[in-house]
Amino acid sequence: MSLNQNNNIKVALIGNPNAGKSTLFNALTGLNQKTGNYSGVTVDKHEGRTEFKFNDLVYDISIVDLPGTYSFFPKTIDEKIACDFLVQNKENVDVLVVVVDATNLKRNLLLATQAIDLKYKTVVALNMIDEADQQFIKIDMEGLRNVLGVEVVPTDSRNQNGINELKQAITRAKSSDSFFYDISHKQKNEDFTYKEFLKTHSAEKSEIVKADQLYRYNTINYILAKHIHTPEQLSKKETTARIDKLTTHPVFGYLFLLFVLFLVFQFIFFIAEYPMSWIEGGFLALQEFISSHLPHGQLSDLLSNGVLAGISGVLMFIPQIALLFLFIGILEDSGYMARASFIMDKLMRKFGLNGKSVIPLISGTACAVPSIMGTRTIGSYKERLITVFILPLISCSARLPVYTLIIALIYPDNSFLGVFNVKGIVLMGMYLLGFFVTLVTAWFMKRLVKVKETSFFVMELPVYRWPQAKSISIMVLNKVKVFVLDAGKIILAISIILWFLSSHGPGKEFDELSQKIEVAQTSGSELQLRELKTQQLEKSYVGKLGHFIEPAIRPLGFDWKIGISLVTSFAAREVFVGTMATIYGANEENTSIKQKLQNETNEAGKPVYNMAVCWSLLLFYAFALQCMSTIATVKRETKSWKWPLLQLVFMTTLAYVSAFGVYQLLS
Repeated sequence: MSLNQNNNIKVALIGNPNAGKSTLFNALTGLNQKTGNYSGVTVDKHEGRTEFKFNDLVYDISIVDLPGTYSFFPKTIDEKIACDFLVQNKENVDVLVVVVDATNLKRNLLLATQAIDLKYKTVVALNMIDEADQQFIKIDMEGLRNVLGVEVVPTDSRNQNGINELKQAITRAKSSDSFFYDISHKQKNEDFTYKEFLKTHSAEKSEIVKADQLYRYNTINYILAKHIHTPEQLSKKETTARIDKLTTHPVFGYLFLLFVLFLVFQFIFFIAEYPMSWIEGGFLALQEFISSHLPHGQLSDLLSNGVLAGISGVLMFIPQIALLFLFIGILEDSGYMARASFIMDKLMRKFGLNGKSVIPLISGTACAVPSIMGTRTIGSYKERLITVFILPLISCSARLPVYTLIIALIYPDNSFLGVFNVKGIVLMGMYLLGFFVTLVTAWFMKRLVKVKETSFFVMELPVYRWPQAKSISIMVLNKVKVFVLDAGKIILAISIILWFLSSHGPGKEFDELSQKIEVAQTSGSELQLRELKTQQLEKSYVGKLGHFIEPAIRPLGFDWKIGISLVTSFAAREVFVGTMATIYGANEENTSIKQKLQNETNEAGKPVYNMAVCWSLLLFYAFALQCMSTIATVKRETKSWKWPLLQLVFMTTLAYVSAFGVYQLLS
């Protein structure tokens, strides 16, 4: 394919998992990237752009980062999408960049030779060349270029080395003149290409597939013997092996994993507490400024108790959510997440899962939606279905604002053993509770889902590496952006609607209370004003709604105000905090949401948010399926309404029964 006159080049990145493909994509595009979905499926599609000036020409290079795959004979849905993208010619591609791990060429060159045989203009990015140098691996670059027949560029994407050279190679890319495995001879048809064979590949051609792979591995062994020279001892792999004696130990490996999780949740509470209080304090000061400088009325009330309360309910939890994604990114980038999967495989199999379920389950602590999509790497249909069903039980970042607020109501700001934060320990307990319930549910699902198949867990453990700050920063920034823009829009919209419903009501009684409040604001006491606002809120539209559903939730210890929050948070769990801030904003201004809830009392003058009510709320939000996005994703992934509806019924029942039990026990 020739480049068009505008020097626009469309590039596709393909490579094995753990070859550094995503890091290379970030190095090429920086923040100039977007995430969408492939047509008809819910797998993430990462696209980006970069400009490159070379030989007095400016090239506009658009790049798509394809899902990781080991071969063009796919075994998982992710691999099939990557292969179909190139084999079925659904989108025009000018240049194919094959990213290979320079320290593991034997495995990576299988995909590279298959990709070269597709006859795209191809560049092989010999990534992680710095690690190959550290391991004294000597690569004959010119010899490798000649034997592959395409451009070969050494790159170190983590340190941004070789990026300009790669861009240059893209502008002069060519296709190979020969085939590694000429399928036309096997088919006795000179016009039959490798791409056409992959399009029509079926089980009947399995013998040809085996012959293809055997021939390629023999060729790869020849290439390695002639052009790659490695020492007998590789220092980095020795270091990895020594660390693995602890992290993959049958006993200490589990203890180390618990220790890592313990530190993560300690940091989430301890470090995030300071910026969270600054953000909340800033919004309280802004609300006070509006109250004191704008005339009392609908506009000032909307800004203070509607808009600002909603925005505050979003922004104040950014530090915790950013820290959670930061730690997940570090665990993945360092290579430890793969070890967590490895040590958990034996345990998972007892519950109808395998080690590949661990990464979606751990990633589920950030968000269930991408984690459910991540189950596509699980080859077994039964194990994938069970993993999809139980994933929403893992406590995600949307529950984090709810947990944070409620735990802060019942546990003081003190430490355990002089070092550890008590609230962090309780938070970790909530996450472990969710993980325990997922395993119990999986055990029952294993017996209910009648699919007989045998699966095997095969995973290559990458060497340990220092996490790459730029890649993790881009990931955290994108995740926070999604939270603020997607969840934020919902929370802000609901906050404004709730403000209207709580500031207006039917009948004369509401209007009479409004007049009494105006008088009390100038001549009444604070206690009288608070009582009048509580009465007005109860007579508002939102109060009527709360009282309508109150009989159903009263056995859980919830009043009509909590009921309103339960209803609104079915759109997204994190809406709970914004709803509470809006409802109680009409009750007591210029006070933090935590103080507002602590000050709330019932008819007997006792605190509403006592130990029993708070734990009832915690368990309800731990198990209830209050996420429309999750329901929609499960429906798309299973191609049926059966499983999301079963999830909704099961999790709602579990949440109700658990909340009822703990409330009755602690009351």
